[in-house]
Amino acid sequence: MSHHDIDIDKTVRTYMMVFAALIVGTILTVGASYIHLPTGPAIALALLIASAKGSLVVLFFMHLIDEKKFIYWLMGLAVVFFIFELTVPLITEMNNIDLGS
Repeated sequence: MSHHDIDIDKTVRTYMMVFAALIVGTILTVGASYIHLPTGPAIALALLIASAKGSLVVLFFMHLIDEKKFIYWLMGLAVVFFIFELTVPLITEMNNIDLGS
């Protein structure tokens, strides 16, 4: 067995492990839908599971795990802006004052 064959076997094994993790994540997503949580925690749980699955896809299937640190800084910046975009409506909604009719 050549060095090239060993590398391919390792890569296939990695992809199969990521695939298995995505299957587990999908099962967790379906299982979480049967848990009767209030809307806020249910959305937070769904986003947490989806973020973990999305991260696996981006890192392994889109090969960003091998990229340079600059890519990670850009991804981190995107995450910061995403969190900002999620919290602005939440803060705005919490600050609304019911003036009555």
